[in-house]
Amino acid sequence: MDTRQTAVRLPTETYDRLKALAEQTGRTTAYYIREAIEDRLEDMEDIYLAERTLERVRSGEEDVIDAEEFWRDMED
Repeated sequence: MDTRQTAVRLPTETYDRLKALAEQTGRTTAYYIREAIEDRLEDMEDIYLAERTLERVRSGEEDVIDAEEFWRDMED
């Protein structure tokens, strides 16, 4: 697996909790940071992409069809 390194700044309380979890479980803080990102990344992508699409719909930049037309087209 190809990896890249990055840095994040965390509030002291969050870092302390993360460090305690790592110490109590024998895992690294990097492990839990990676797990948290991987767990939430898909949800965040879906949310932000949906918000951008909604903005395009509201501004008239995105075509919209009603459900009846959608299902009618699916039958063809």
